[in-house]
Amino acid sequence: MDHEAAEPRSGSASAVADRVRQVIAAAGVSQREFARRIVMDPSKLSRSLGGTRRFTAAELARIADTAGADAAWLLGSTRTPGGAGRGRRVRVVSADAVPDGGRPLQIVRETVRLIAEHGYHAVRVADIAAACATSTATIHYHFPGRDDLLEAAVRRCIDEDTARRAARLSGARDAADELRRLIELQTPYGEQQRRRWRVWLDLWAEAARSTAVGRLHGEYYRQWRDTVADVVRRGVAQGVFRPDADPRATALGLTALVDGLAAQVLAAAPDAPAPGSTTAEDMHAALRRYVAATLARPAS
Repeated sequence: MDHEAAEPRSGSASAVADRVRQVIAAAGVSQREFARRIVMDPSKLSRSLGGTRRFTAAELARIADTAGADAAWLLGSTRTPGGAGRGRRVRVVSADAVPDGGRPLQIVRETVRLIAEHGYHAVRVADIAAACATSTATIHYHFPGRDDLLEAAVRRCIDEDTARRAARLSGARDAADELRRLIELQTPYGEQQRRRWRVWLDLWAEAARSTAVGRLHGEYYRQWRDTVADVVRRGVAQGVFRPDADPRATALGLTALVDGLAAQVLAAAPDAPAPGSTTAEDMHAALRRYVAATLARPAS
C-alpha cells in the first residue's frame, strides 16, 4: 500500500481536490508554481487533483499553511471556527505576505543548509526545529517522516539547480558559450558551489537506499543530460560543434565526468589541497579538454 496516498478521515477525495483547486485559483499562480511553493512533486499534485491519488494530511497541512487557508475547511470540514457552512470561500494570503514561501519552504531550506554543513544522518529533527525557531511538532506536522523531509529537500535542490542553469544560459552567444557556462556552473570554485555539491553527494548516497529519492535522482539526471544534449544539438546546427557529434553520448560522458571530478575536488581541502589531489582548476581544465576532444570542429 502506498502510505503517501492515504486519504484524510474527513471529506471525500473529490471534495478535498475541489477545495485545493480553489486555493490554487485564489493564489493566482500556475499549478507547477503552487507545487513548488508547497514542496510537492508536480505530478503528485496533478494526480491528486485528477482523482487518481489522494492528498495526504501532511500535504494538505502544507497547502493550508502556505496559502493561508483554513486547515479544517481544507481537510473537508463543513463547519469552521467562524461558523461558516458549506461553500465557504477560502481566504488566501498573498505571496508577499508569506515570507520566503511560508513554513514548509523554510523547513526545507534549513534542512538543506544543515545537510550541507553536517551531513544528512547527523541532522536531527530537533536541529531543524531550532534553525526554524519552532517546535519538532511543527516539523512533523508538515513532514511526518524523515523520508518525507528528505524527498522535499531533494526536490528543492532540483528546483534551485534548474533555475540556476536557466539563468546562467540566458544571454549566451551560441551553444559553445552555453556549454562553457554550464561547465563553470558545475565546477566547485567557491564555498557556495562546494556547499551545493556537498548536499548532492549526501543525497546521492540516500538515493541508493530510498525508492522515492532514487526516482527523483533519476528524474533530475534525465533532465540534466537532456539539457547538455540539447546544447550539443544546437551547436551542431549552428556549426560551432563538429557535424558528426553524438549529442546523447557526449551528454552522458560529460555529466559522468562532471560528477566524478566534483567528488574528487570535494575530497580535497579547498585552501591547502594535498599534493596530487584534484582541484577545481584541474576539474575545469579536464572538462574543457573533453569538450575540445569530442566537439571541436576539425581544422580545415
